[in-house]
Amino acid sequence: MSSTKTKKNIAFWLTGLGSALLIAAVVSPFASSNPDGLDRVSEDHGFDTKAQADPPSHKLPFYSVFDEYALRGVPSAVATPLAGVIGTLVVFGLAWGTGKLLVRPSGVEGSGLGSESDGADRG
Repeated sequence: MSSTKTKKNIAFWLTGLGSALLIAAVVSPFASSNPDGLDRVSEDHGFDTKAQADPPSHKLPFYSVFDEYALRGVPSAVATPLAGVIGTLVVFGLAWGTGKLLVRPSGVEGSGLGSESDGADRG
């Protein structure tokens, strides 16, 4: 891969990540305080009061860090934007890592893809 193409790819990914982080930090405080889909359905059908006192989700490692869509122990003015930024970075990291694991480099020798002998010696 050429240096110019690599720089364009890096610029593309950094622009996308920067845009996502900006949206997470700036737009997230304006999210609706109304119940989301599942909360609304549970309220409408009357089973919102039947929740377990100590649900299994409270035993997950991130429960001590996050409270709904905000960080615990952080001033409320920055709790939601910071949670959005952290969530965006985690999702980006998981997607990038998965991509690195699943996609082979294009210059792998012996792959048979794009090699000069592909079809050149077929008679």
